Amino acid sequence: MKNLKILLAAFIFALGLLSFTTVGHGKNVSHGNTNTAKGYEIGDVATDFKLKNVDGKMVSLSDFKTAKGFIVIFTCNHCPYAKKYEDRIMELDKKYKEQGYPVIAINPNDPNIQAEDGYQEMIERAAQRGFTFPYLVDEGQKVYPQYGATKTPHVFVLQKENGKNIVKYIGAIDNNYENPNDVSEYYVQDAVNALIEGKPVKMTKTVAIGCTVKVKK
Repeated sequence: MKNLKILLAAFIFALGLLSFTTVGHGKNVSHGNTNTAKGYEIGDVATDFKLKNVDGKMVSLSDFKTAKGFIVIFTCNHCPYAKKYEDRIMELDKKYKEQGYPVIAINPNDPNIQAEDGYQEMIERAAQRGFTFPYLVDEGQKVYPQYGATKTPHVFVLQKENGKNIVKYIGAIDNNYENPNDVSEYYVQDAVNALIEGKPVKMTKTVAIGCTVKVKK
């Protein structure tokens, strides 16, 4: 009887060990798959792009010869968060374009998934709202993964250094999407002001709050 109990205990232990090994392997495989698109980190060089604007012209960062940097914002038409921030995005462009940091807006969404974010709809939205900045379409969704954008809106502040665009800030525009009057932390403004003054950016990364990028599966 005693030997039978020992054998039974050994059998149960072996089953548990096998289960643990299998589950652990599954976790490792899954974990690896979630890190396939990392995107930029602070200090990385942002690759230039060539995307179509709502006026039909192709736009690259290299077109802005006198720019000292850029406020690249991945945004779209349909997202409630993006809509809440439209006025503030225009204010950022108005405030910083003349100081060398223009806004470059990019729509990363697949229109087959979200029809409101189609190119014609972008043209209409830009005209309706009076956008003062380029509103580019990421056709083929090739640019947003390079940056690592996951939300709309998602901001990347770049600074020109020796002909390269260096990532200086990544994240949200500010800390209150619902009401601009209740904002207490102006992340993008603080970052750009620091760069203009030749100072290091104190808050280099925050969590972007918005809708997920719509990707065709």
